[in-house]
Amino acid sequence: MKVMVFGGTGMLGQGVLRECFNAADVTQILSVGRSPLGQSHPKLRELQVPDASKLALHEASLSGYDACFFCLGVSSSGMSEADYRKITHDYTLAVATLLARLNPQMTIIYVSGAGTDSTESGRVMWARVKGATENALMALPFKGAYMLRPGVIQPLHGATSKTRSYRMFYSLARPVLPVLRKLLPNQISTTEQIGQVMLKLARQGYPHKVLESADINRL
Repeated sequence: MKVMVFGGTGMLGQGVLRECFNAADVTQILSVGRSPLGQSHPKLRELQVPDASKLALHEASLSGYDACFFCLGVSSSGMSEADYRKITHDYTLAVATLLARLNPQMTIIYVSGAGTDSTESGRVMWARVKGATENALMALPFKGAYMLRPGVIQPLHGATSKTRSYRMFYSLARPVLPVLRKLLPNQISTTEQIGQVMLKLARQGYPHKVLESADINRL
């Protein structure tokens, strides 16, 4: 299985890459991003595209893949809806539309978030935008499209967030997260679990297109 990962430098992307490295049936991994990963592995190739609008110039490098793990995302804090939509919805859909054309047998797995608003009409801005993004992705002609809505994510195996406030949170929460996982097993997932679930979805699919935190942990 040949897979590509968007957002490999982020906390979740790091976890997903680790699971891909360890998966015997993954033969090639393409990391697509603006900056280098700082990792090396026999399976790994990197495509650096500093200008996202130029991604279509690399069609040859983006063809022939079985799955796309889309872990790219930004915090909505301090952003207008227009700016957040441009990054979260418009860029994601531009990438996905290109990939659906180049890889009609591809399965795409998109990391959304708990509380996403599928109606696209709720009060919470980020939830509306994420909901619109999910709906548009599921309408594209992929072999399969799955939306993951994790709650709190516990980083494992050295995965770290690029966002300073998140790093501070995880530093403070690290001692209690394992306990909270036992108390709230349906609300906290690890980077390892999410990476393994992405691979399972790529291999065998799932009856539901949208997976909440409890579905992720169960699978």
